Amino acid sequence: MEKRTLGRTGRDVGVVGLGAWQLGGDWGEVDESDALAVLNSAVEGGVTFIDTADVYGDGRSERLVGQLLRQHPDAGLTVATKMGRRVEQIPPNYNLDAFRAWNDRSRENLGVDTIDLVQLHCPPTEVYSTDAVFDALDTLVQERRVAAYGVSVETCAEALTAIARPNVASVQIILNAFRLKPLDEVLPAAEQAGVGIIARVPLASGLLSGKYDENTTFGADDHRNYNRRGEAFDVGETFSGVDFGTGLEAVKRLIPVVPEGATMAQFALRWILDQPGVSVVIPGARNPEQVRGNLGAAALAPLTEGQSKVVQTVYDELIRPQIHDRW
Repeated sequence: MEKRTLGRTGRDVGVVGLGAWQLGGDWGEVDESDALAVLNSAVEGGVTFIDTADVYGDGRSERLVGQLLRQHPDAGLTVATKMGRRVEQIPPNYNLDAFRAWNDRSRENLGVDTIDLVQLHCPPTEVYSTDAVFDALDTLVQERRVAAYGVSVETCAEALTAIARPNVASVQIILNAFRLKPLDEVLPAAEQAGVGIIARVPLASGLLSGKYDENTTFGADDHRNYNRRGEAFDVGETFSGVDFGTGLEAVKRLIPVVPEGATMAQFALRWILDQPGVSVVIPGARNPEQVRGNLGAAALAPLTEGQSKVVQTVYDELIRPQIHDRW
């Protein structure tokens, strides 16, 4: 698999990683054996970057990734976790004492002394402009609790504020064929600054897999059911904030330009990998078959100018009016 440098971490990672949110919760139940099968299939397929968070299943996802690290100590894995969403979302809660406590818990869950990359997990906007927060993160690096730190953001404005910070190694942001706004300023700014871009929600919560239709339903414990209007967290995390019906129509218009022999999901992931400045894309998976399908995107040739133009046209006509100004 092609590798790219993950920003200021200096680490080279495979361009298709694995997002481990679904292994902790909010996507319907995934039992431990299935979760470990996903993780092991990813490593066997060449994945070297795994993204998790302390809040995914209240630590379950981190603990599963920790099991993987013990099973594959020589796999050259880079593990990123996130912190901050287990407390009330007010800026005073983002302080050095809290960071140390959260970090202790994550290191125990993962079974490591030093975490490769720790990211603030979509904190309140004011946090990105608070010097003391980044001084505290620098302290975690000095104490060798973490090797590097980054941020996970909701908005492009937050991303640009973070990129201006001298020691931010990476920015994790929603980027997919339904979320093109980061192309305007965020990706160019990150590339110029040497900050890595981790593309999350790459399949728009599965919409861009092409497997859903008007009759698709989701379980009560699946955020694609209970968070469609942002009832539990930012609505942009569910279907990228796109109305489900609009997303289905957009996919219908994209399917005709999917390369022969490729899936809709692979096409969508390849489009992300073609964007200058992207370090790694982190699709989730619920079974080994999905892992292997996602990894196939790395083997696809870059999309043609015509294919990319269709993505832009569909976005401009269907998606842009709904969401472009929101994030």
